[in-house]
Parts: sequence; C-alpha cells; structure tokens
Amino acid sequence: MSAAMEADVVVVGMGPGGEDVAGKLAEAGLDVVGVESDLVGGECPYWGCIPSKMMIRAGNLLAEARRVPDMAGSARVEPDFALVAARIRAEATDNWDDKVAVDRFVGKGGRVFRGRGRLVGTGMVLIESADPEAESVRIAARRGVVLATGTRPSAPPIPGLAEIPYWTNREAIATKDVPSSLLVLGGGAIGLELAQVFARFGAAVTVVEGAGRLLSAEEPEAGELLADVLAREGITVVTDAKVSAAAHDGTVFTLTVDDRELTAQHLLVATGRTADLSALGLDSVGLSSDAKWLEVDEHLRAGDGLWAVGDVTGKGAFTHVAMYQSAIAVADILNREHGTARYDALPRVTFTDPEVGAVGLTEHAARTLGIRVRTGVAQVPSSARGWIHKAGNDGFIKLVEDADRGVLVGATSAGPTGGEVLGALVVAVHARVPVSSLRTMMYAYPTFHRGIEDALR
Repeated sequence: MSAAMEADVVVVGMGPGGEDVAGKLAEAGLDVVGVESDLVGGECPYWGCIPSKMMIRAGNLLAEARRVPDMAGSARVEPDFALVAARIRAEATDNWDDKVAVDRFVGKGGRVFRGRGRLVGTGMVLIESADPEAESVRIAARRGVVLATGTRPSAPPIPGLAEIPYWTNREAIATKDVPSSLLVLGGGAIGLELAQVFARFGAAVTVVEGAGRLLSAEEPEAGELLADVLAREGITVVTDAKVSAAAHDGTVFTLTVDDRELTAQHLLVATGRTADLSALGLDSVGLSSDAKWLEVDEHLRAGDGLWAVGDVTGKGAFTHVAMYQSAIAVADILNREHGTARYDALPRVTFTDPEVGAVGLTEHAARTLGIRVRTGVAQVPSSARGWIHKAGNDGFIKLVEDADRGVLVGATSAGPTGGEVLGALVVAVHARVPVSSLRTMMYAYPTFHRGIEDALR
C-alpha cells in the first residue's frame, strides 16, 4: 500500500544540484518535495569537496613548514591528524548530521522525504522508505520531476577486491587515524589528493595506476609533474600497473601488481564513480535504464516533464557542474528566459600541491577533433613569481589554441595557485577571447598569472 500525494515538483536526490534546484523552486513559491535516502547536501559537504579540502589545507600547512629551512630559518613539525578529524566533524559535517541542510530547505517552504524515489510513470514518483514498517508514498508532480541522484564509487573487477573491506573516499574522509601505510588504487584527482594528504601526515603511501601516467584525462605534462613531486615527497608511484588480485588477511591488504605483491595497512580504491540508473524507474517513462548516463538536452530536459542535473547526466562529476545545471533547469521549469548548457569551457581542479587546474580541451583531444592546434608552455619556476616563491614552486601553464579561429580551446595551469590562475583562462575559453587580445592585455607583475603571457609568447 502507498499513500497518494501531490506536489508541484519532486526532486529525487538532494546533493548539491538537487538541493539547489529544490531550494530555488521552493523560494519561487512552488510546492517542492525533496527525496533523499542519505544526507541532504550529498557527497560534497560530507565526504567530498569540503572535508577533503580541509585535509588538504592541513597537509599543505605541514609542507610549507617543512619548506622553511634555507628560506626563513628553521622549523619543527609534529603532525596531529586528530585536529583535522575534529575540524571535519565540527565544521564540515556536523558529525554527519544533515539537520542544518534539512532545516534550510524546509525554511524555504520545501518538504523532505527520506527514502529512495523512482519514477512509476510520467510525473509520478514512488518513495520507498528504508524503514520496512513505513508506508511508501506516491507523489504526482504537477510541473515535473528532477533527477539528481549523483554517482557512487566504482571499483574495477579485480579478483578478491569485492570481498575485502577497502576504503572509498567516504572511509578515508571519516577516519580519525592516519594508517601507517596506505595503498591507493587509482591515480586520478581523488586518489592523488588523499595520497598526498596521508603521506604528509606520516603514512607510507603507494599509488597504483593502470594507465601509463597519473591524471590520465589531463595533459601528459600534468601527470609527469605530479609523479615527480610525489616521488620527492616519498610517495611510490606505480603506473602501467596490471593488478591481478586483491586480498586482506585481517591485518594487511595486498595487491598483486604484475609480478610482485604490494602490501599496506589500508587500501583506498579511487578508480572513478558511476551512476546507477537501474533503480530510477526510467522504463516507466520510455527511457533506458541500461545507459551509463541520463541523456539531457541543452535545457537539462530528459523527457516530458523530466529534468536531470549533476553527476547523473555524465557532464562532469563536479559540484560546479551540478550548480551550473541547476540554474538552467530552474529557469526552464519556471518558464523564465535562460541560456543553454554548454561544456566547452568546463573547469576542473585537482587540489594536490601543486594544484592542477584545467579547462576545455587537452592538446590531444583538440587534435583528435581535427583542430589545427598551436600550443604554448611556460614553466612556473622560470617566471619572476615562481623564482621568488622558490620552495614548492613546481608548475607550468599550457595553452591550446585553435589556430584557425585564433582562440583558446583549452588550457592547464599547474602551480602553487593553479586553480586560481585558472580563472583567467576559463574566461578566455568561455568567452572565446581572441588570442590577439590576450597578447595585448596587461598582466600584473610579479604574479603567477603573468605566466599566461609567457605561455602566449
């Protein structure tokens, strides 16, 4: 049996994008139901962006203190991860309690239902509670439904891996203790950020990556840079790794990599994230539940009276993508004038030290599309600011130009403030600023962003 109700809009999944959609629609006066089976706010504030950057900030402070010799005197550092764990609980997650987020949404006029929501027809959502004693609820959405169910960590089909208690990002964020040793399976952003943090707090870390380089989706120079920096920090990096087995004997984790065994106290699996469309009832509205991602148009419409935002759309597993899409979907639902979604200037930052910021196409991706490419690369240590900075000045700026149109189609900014320098490059790619205009700009001296001028030369 199920209770029948109505609402203007039902938002299934209250992560960053879903919460933003639901909140803005409620503020606009609509009757909005938000459906969430976990914590309102989603992965980002509880297990992702926010707490991980708190960890990174703490690790960077340790690194800076260790750079004092030969530049400013002497320093002695004694890492204490308990301070980091306490801050995550007190300031980021409220000890993984979403009351503040729920109250914020309810204060805007919304209603929150705990459980899993799935489509059971056009504009119809069935919410099944995790409590077997609770009655399910069927809600008819007068205006439409928004799907924002995000992604979950995915693991490769390595024999033995599914049977052992490895960490995902959630366990790594929630830990109160730094392991004595850590294997990190995956050399992407999440794996590298956490690898560097735990190493700086004293763990012996080994990163295992199946591709030929770290950050395989970015410019080769970025992976080479981080491999060098991490090695200098004492982190072992194994690329081109063929992992044939995983095991845990109750004390030690083991990965069989090529012809050797790698062991550690803990194993972190950071090999990507995947959307699960099978539980959303898409078949009931004529859509495939077997697809990897939910296809949406430039207005974020997935079907009649159906929108989707965030990771589930496959446009990038980033909070800023979800929030960007939210604004477009909200305007479309409210029949307001709005732009359409475009992703050619999608920014992304790996918050290692050095940070690696990127926007748009890599050189390889641009050439694959048949673009006549010109590139320019400038090394941060060779710039005035990089030379002044000295300790911890690793980095580069790489520009990718469509030579026929005379505009940038991609760029990478790696360095001490790589993510911040990226801002200027995002504007250039997004607004299609002519390279001739970038060449005649005035760049403040001595700044890290002045490296853009060097790369243009």
